[in-house]
Amino acid sequence: MSELAVSIRGVEKRYGKVHAVRSLDLDVPRGSLVGFLGPNGAGKSTTIRMIMSIIYPDAGSIEVLGATALQAKNRIGYLPEERGLYRKMKIIQFLRYIARLKDVDRREIDSRINWWLERLEFPDALRRRCEALSKGQQQKLQFIAAVLHDPELIILDEPFSGLDPVNAQVLSGIIRELHEQGRTIIFSTHVLHQAEQLCDRVFLINQGVKLLDDTLDGIHERYNPRVIALEMLDSGGQIPSTLPGVRDITPTANGTKFDLHLQTDADVRSIMQSLTTNYEVRSIELRRPTLDDVFVDMVQGAGTT
Repeated sequence: MSELAVSIRGVEKRYGKVHAVRSLDLDVPRGSLVGFLGPNGAGKSTTIRMIMSIIYPDAGSIEVLGATALQAKNRIGYLPEERGLYRKMKIIQFLRYIARLKDVDRREIDSRINWWLERLEFPDALRRRCEALSKGQQQKLQFIAAVLHDPELIILDEPFSGLDPVNAQVLSGIIRELHEQGRTIIFSTHVLHQAEQLCDRVFLINQGVKLLDDTLDGIHERYNPRVIALEMLDSGGQIPSTLPGVRDITPTANGTKFDLHLQTDADVRSIMQSLTTNYEVRSIELRRPTLDDVFVDMVQGAGTT
């Protein structure tokens, strides 16, 4: 059995003049939890649809669980970005229908459905119709439909869309549990901090081009801290809008806290010494870069807008 859940080689996709995906190579190891990241329009959903054989690449090859997604469809759970509910169906009818499509044992269907409805806190689910659900409830229902058949590969396109913070936290916990049980999980998001909290590996794309493909540990080793977190003694304390070695300065709270984003060749020690010598500083520390920091640096370094 291949150690890869997904293997992509040299994939290209165009829509007219738009080059949505460019010369893409990507390996997703089995058992990994991968964040597929990038801004809106980066090519994330296009790539996921190609992985799922919903659309096909103009060039290159894609292998999913040693075959194609169509051949391995009952081993894959997929949550699309778009809503895909049968609005007039009752929730229980919809989930039974999905379970039968995925060849779930008829003797297990209702017990699985009831377990997932309770796990995701669906009140009165047996009597309600899909059309009566809020946007967040629709998202939770589609997630249940994606995992009801106990797939080994789970692909989630913007899974937190429409969820309030409480339900987003519940879903994050479930994703972690499924990963701990050995599932391979890929989820796309343009909100990078969500991925940073969940993933063991990230894949970063912008304008159809792969910018980063590494484990979180590898990223933290590869990118030295390039942000100084500075807190002034009071809100009246001022620092210049430009400082040698500092790319930009971002206020973070109450006029007293700032993030100083450093240039690549900046002398970190001398900058911190200058700040503590010349300004009334309450605290100063070198902060580990976030995925947002890494993304901004990579996009600017590539000259991409």
